[in-house]
Parts: sequence; structure tokens; C-alpha cells
Amino acid sequence: MKNKQGFTIIEIIIVAVFASLLFILFFVQKQNIDAMNRDEDRKTAINAMYYALEESFYKDHGYYPESINEQNITVIDPALWTDPNGINLGDPASSYSYEAANCKEGKCKEYTLKANLEKEDAYVKYNRN
Repeated sequence: MKNKQGFTIIEIIIVAVFASLLFILFFVQKQNIDAMNRDEDRKTAINAMYYALEESFYKDHGYYPESINEQNITVIDPALWTDPNGINLGDPASSYSYEAANCKEGKCKEYTLKANLEKEDAYVKYNRN
């Protein structure tokens, strides 16, 4: 009787298929986790803008601005104006949007802040006052 050493072709193929499936699963999960992290970054930015509008701008002026940017809302980190794709708020391709409503002479009574998310519905904040 001969003593066999090594692996058969079938065993090698099974291990290769199993390893390939694990790699595919890993990369799919990594993409999902990365998308969820980008969504959290978007929510953080919208919350920062919201609280800057409510706690800083509105308290100082008594109204909301027609548009928001680094110049009129200076209390937040300037990096938050750029979405995870590198596009600034106000650009039509940005995942962030600010819509002022009920405005008269640049002074608005209402607004909507929105971030379009990848893994969830849009994250929306409305004026508090």
C-alpha cells in the first residue's frame, strides 16, 4: 500500500472556493460599514449646523438666514460644510441641503436641513423656533 502525501485537486479547489467566498463577504461587509460611517458623518454635520443655527445664529439675530455657509455660521468646524464626497453645502451635487422658508428681506422664519444618506432615509432637521 502506497502512503499518499499532499492534497488532492478537489481539496485544493474546495479550499480556494471557500477562501474566495470569505473574501467576497469581507469586502461586501466592509463597503456596508464604510457607507454607515459616511452616514454618521453626515448626521454629525447636520446636527452641528442645526445647533449652530439654533443656539448661535437665531439667539443673536432672532431670525434664520436665507443661506448658510462658513461666513455667516462661524461657530462650527469648516470641514463640516463639505460632505463625505468632498462637495460643499449649496452645490447641487452635495448630499447636504439647506432650504429657508417664509423669508422677508433676507430674514427667514423657517428652514429645513437635510442630508441624503446611503443606508437610511434622508436625515432631516427643522427649525426649532
